[in-house]
Amino acid sequence: MKSAAIFLIDGFEETEALTTVDILRRGGVEVTTVSLTGKPEVRGSHNITVRADALFEEAGDRPFDMLVIPGGTRNYIGHAGLKELAKKYAAEGKLVAAICAAPTVLAEIGVLKGKKAVCYPSMENWLKDGGAMTGDDIVETDGNITTAKGPAVTPFFALKLLEILQGRAMAEEVAEAFLIPMIKGASFR
Repeated sequence: MKSAAIFLIDGFEETEALTTVDILRRGGVEVTTVSLTGKPEVRGSHNITVRADALFEEAGDRPFDMLVIPGGTRNYIGHAGLKELAKKYAAEGKLVAAICAAPTVLAEIGVLKGKKAVCYPSMENWLKDGGAMTGDDIVETDGNITTAKGPAVTPFFALKLLEILQGRAMAEEVAEAFLIPMIKGASFR
């Protein structure tokens, strides 16, 4: 079974994290929500508290097929363990994904250098400063890195991650159950 870790830190965007968890789990991916706060409860950017499945200290060494960082905050940049893990995964060609503000963290640690990426529109200078090329789509995949613009595009981001992990047919099945309109033959944007 494919697996993904979704990292939560105080200030995370609830829609981006929880919709991604939901869609990936519906598609048969074993998802572990990982707290970066040292405690199981993590407060989102809209004061919704979520209980993570594991602490980073317990799950940071587990082998996942994909790392996912939701946005809502740049607080992720302060977690040394996550930064090292993301660098390691990216350098080894393993899958790393980020949405909204989180791609700027990947840019800052050098993971997006020379790659096409997107983030929340008002933060694009962070991508450029990190050597990334700004993409045009709402979701961009360049090699082993997938990025997306923000909360409203989360279902498409999550479906793209599902497509990468479980194949096109599973992503289409989950999209149909979610009533997400698809353009025939188009990749998840």
